[in-house]
Amino acid sequence: MAAIFERSTRRLTATLCLLFGLTMATLETTGAQSIGVCYGGDANNLPSDNETIDLYRSNGIGKMRIYSPSTLTLQALRGSNIELILGVPNSDLQSVATNASSAAQWVSSNILTYSSDVKFRYIAVGNEVSPTSDPSTAQYVGPAMQNIHDAISAVSLGDQIKVSTAIDLQLLEDTYPPSNGSFSEDVRPFIDPVIDFLVKNGSPLLANIYPYFTYIYNKQDINLTYALFTAPEVVVKDGIYEYKNLFDALLDAMYSALEKAGGAALEIIVSESGWPSDGGDAATLDNAETYYKNLINHVEEGSPKKAGQAIETYLFAMYDENLKGPAEIEKHFGLFSPDKQPKYQLSFS
Repeated sequence: MAAIFERSTRRLTATLCLLFGLTMATLETTGAQSIGVCYGGDANNLPSDNETIDLYRSNGIGKMRIYSPSTLTLQALRGSNIELILGVPNSDLQSVATNASSAAQWVSSNILTYSSDVKFRYIAVGNEVSPTSDPSTAQYVGPAMQNIHDAISAVSLGDQIKVSTAIDLQLLEDTYPPSNGSFSEDVRPFIDPVIDFLVKNGSPLLANIYPYFTYIYNKQDINLTYALFTAPEVVVKDGIYEYKNLFDALLDAMYSALEKAGGAALEIIVSESGWPSDGGDAATLDNAETYYKNLINHVEEGSPKKAGQAIETYLFAMYDENLKGPAEIEKHFGLFSPDKQPKYQLSFS
């Protein structure tokens, strides 16, 4: 009897250990539910793609954004269980917008080839394309989104992979208070068809939101604590909503703009947000660590307009990138140095 009990106990212990190991492995590769990290490559001193994927996994980072297809990165992602935002670079928009076969080839080469063991989540068709400063490129965003969507649907991946584009706050005419958020009239011919597409296809809008830059250009009106999530009390009261941090205010301004443009049902994915550690005003290691820590801790709460709805957010960026510019500050947004050492003590899970 004792021997039988002992054998049963050993089997139970072994089973529990196996289940615990599987659980930890899953946590390691999926990371925090709402946090991802952008992986840019504008540098000449970065680790290999395989090393980078290992760094994501060992830190529990389960989501990644890349800005263009890279065979080495996509190969390294195979079997990693890391969810991916893949970018169609602005330089490719014209070809995929004007030629459906080019879009189909793009999808075949960069998505279908890897889709069995790479977890594509969103395709970002263009990044921060401005209809005012770059109208020649902006005209291709909507048609490119449609052609990429059609090509993905043609290979039966339409339910798995959603097509969107990444915009920034410069498209907004007003952000204060958040309920006044609205798109500038001169960008409506660009953004309205994008919103219609997203609504029709159940895709989210991707938005790059940087409280850092809003603070830097409005220091006379914005306190640093409001930008760093450290304000001790409510800073902005906007009807029934109260704001203690600038990130929420900017995000809800974007939601308000969507509501006024027929996109009230859309979800916003924050496809970039970060704080530099050097190269400019308020760009210090302490400020950056404070921002990243507080942002990671905050996103599960949602914004005042979307309380309780976790904000899927991608931190910019994985590494400092020594070839970015022209401003020096652009080189210092990394969470890690190129030698893979963490710049901050962050927990992603």
